[in-house]
Amino acid sequence: MIRELSLSTSGKGLHEITRRIGAIVQELGVREGVCTVFVQHTSASLTIQENADPAARADLENWFHRLVPEGDSLYTHTAEGIDDMPAHIKAALTATSLSIPIVDGSLALGRWQGIFLWEHRQRGGRRRLVIHVGA
Repeated sequence: MIRELSLSTSGKGLHEITRRIGAIVQELGVREGVCTVFVQHTSASLTIQENADPAARADLENWFHRLVPEGDSLYTHTAEGIDDMPAHIKAALTATSLSIPIVDGSLALGRWQGIFLWEHRQRGGRRRLVIHVGA
């Protein structure tokens, strides 16, 4: 079973989508199986990360900003702004899809785990996700 999810991001950062994905799993009524989440963009990604302490997400974002800075003179793909090529690199280093087991009708995430859409562009925008839930 496939559902599409469209959401807007207001800019760079980790945007938690755990509840929205969990609601889709609940709606589809699959008790045991796998939920695959796929982002249809090259400047955003997905990750499973700690959802309890925002400092963990801030540290991760800061580390990535240092690893892949904006305005590097080696970038040639600059027509869409100084944040575009770094966004592509960050998406390449992370994930565009995640697979999460479904156990007893719920996502089998650990106690402190959440699913996040990671927006890599400064201005954000509309992002499309495809969610496949199968038994």
